[in-house]
Amino acid sequence: MANKPASTDSRKQHWHEPLRARGAYQASKQDLLRRFRRLAGQVSGIAQMVEEERYCPEVLTQLSAAIAGLEKIGFILLRDHVQYCVAEGIAAGEGEAYMDELIATIQRFSGR
Repeated sequence: MANKPASTDSRKQHWHEPLRARGAYQASKQDLLRRFRRLAGQVSGIAQMVEEERYCPEVLTQLSAAIAGLEKIGFILLRDHVQYCVAEGIAAGEGEAYMDELIATIQRFSGR
């Protein structure tokens, strides 16, 4: 591993640019799409609850469930990213760049 300062390492300067053009979630793609369709229906139902002026705690409970569903999708994508993209990047000798990208991705996903 090179001990270059971040300012001279072009990979670190452009950490926000994707290291790959395509995701590695093909094995989970149908499950992810199914989850997104379910969430779309759930969000539509929540909007209908607001339209009907349903009691706030009922709406918030459903909203919490939808957020949990989105987080589950995120964890599936994150697992696949580590299992395939990051592992392949490490095997190809680009581990530092992939680890930097992974940490930045986790920070964005966790809201920090």
